[in-house]
Amino acid sequence: MSDPHPQLLTIGQLARRTGLAIRTIRYWSDVGALPPAGRSGGGYRLYDAESVARLELVRTLRELGIGLGDVHRVLSGDSTVAEVAATHVAALDAQIRALKVSRAVLSTVAERGSTTEETALMNKLARLSAAERRQIIDDFTAEVFEGLGVASRVSERMRANPIELPEDPTPEQVDAWIELAELVQDPDFRSRMRILMTLTTPGPGEKPPPGASVWFAGHAVQVVGEARSRGVDPAGPDAAAVLADLFGTADRAAVLRSLRAGMQAEAQRYRRLVAIVRGREPQPAHTEELHWLENALQAELQQAS
Repeated sequence: MSDPHPQLLTIGQLARRTGLAIRTIRYWSDVGALPPAGRSGGGYRLYDAESVARLELVRTLRELGIGLGDVHRVLSGDSTVAEVAATHVAALDAQIRALKVSRAVLSTVAERGSTTEETALMNKLARLSAAERRQIIDDFTAEVFEGLGVASRVSERMRANPIELPEDPTPEQVDAWIELAELVQDPDFRSRMRILMTLTTPGPGEKPPPGASVWFAGHAVQVVGEARSRGVDPAGPDAAAVLADLFGTADRAAVLRSLRAGMQAEAQRYRRLVAIVRGREPQPAHTEELHWLENALQAELQQAS
């Protein structure tokens, strides 16, 4: 007796042809993603060539992470593959960003050996909205510069070049943001930065105070770096010429106060973190140059006393 369905495949034959498990094909058929083309005399499901193509599409979409609801919409013609793909690209981008944040937090926890409380705080800081992150920086800026002549200019500059994480931050940027957010919310750090700004910020129409150039220009570290390369002893007589080149006749005690205020305030650390968050290469800390300058200023003051 001839086969009444010579072009149709049983579910087992379909499984062998496609390499999929029978239970997977049966499930997709049960939920309507792969309706059978017919039934055998015994009531078994049968599938045709179109079913094979449909099955391959279902498998491809599922392997790409697309849910059965979207698969149904594609198969029914309510959505195109391109439309569904675009939606899932956006969802995957959001998941990738979230995973990067999680990775950065976990990396920081592992490196610091953080406690449960510290881990929770870092996770909270990393997942703040852009507006919440901006408010943390705005609060810090307002407290440090309030009442100083440059407060309005600083605010304008911050608005023009805000300290913000990009839409797709690297783990290093997230880690830097966590550290920066902790730093700028530390009352002691704010107090130290306020002292530094008070010592180095000129009043309206005034020249920069003594020592301000140490923190607001690269000239000082360049000159000191050249002196160190020549082997100039900070406590020796040749150091006086270096200081005169940098500060002229400015009060050495005032310059030293400004220098130490910046070192104690961790100004270099703040600038390094800001640069990383903004995606820029941080400037070198110049720690050795600053210590050389501190020793040279201290030695000259001692000789003058």
